[in-house]
Amino acid sequence: MRFALVLVLAFVTSLPAAADTGPLVEQLFREFGLFGTWATNCKGEATPANPRVTISMPTAGVVIEDHDLGADYARNRYSVLAAQRIAAERLAVDVIFQPGSPGEERQKLEFLVHEGTRRTMFNQSDGGPVRVKGGIALARGSKTPVLRKCE
Repeated sequence: MRFALVLVLAFVTSLPAAADTGPLVEQLFREFGLFGTWATNCKGEATPANPRVTISMPTAGVVIEDHDLGADYARNRYSVLAAQRIAAERLAVDVIFQPGSPGEERQKLEFLVHEGTRRTMFNQSDGGPVRVKGGIALARGSKTPVLRKCE
């Protein structure tokens, strides 16, 4: 019996430690001031040129980001799985785009958050091509919008 216990202890101590996931998503989103509504023009209607992004926590530990592009477009939803501070004003997040739908996909994003503004600097689907790099939407060659925190 002692021999079995020694084997189990030897096995367990030889396993690599679990990765440190760092602060909780909620904590980082609060530190970056991300909860609330964001838009290019907070007084304007939601359109593709003026996306209205709302970040909320409908239940404890669940952070959701909704993108409203206007009445003619389906709402985009992101469920945040993990977050990591990568610089004083940069946050990397792992999300599920359109969770629970047939189009569901995992994505990696990076945000620049600075003085009440937020901008997507990087986006890549899991195993797919990079869609945004350095704040440029590669398909269009245009800068991602700078969103302002709405009151």
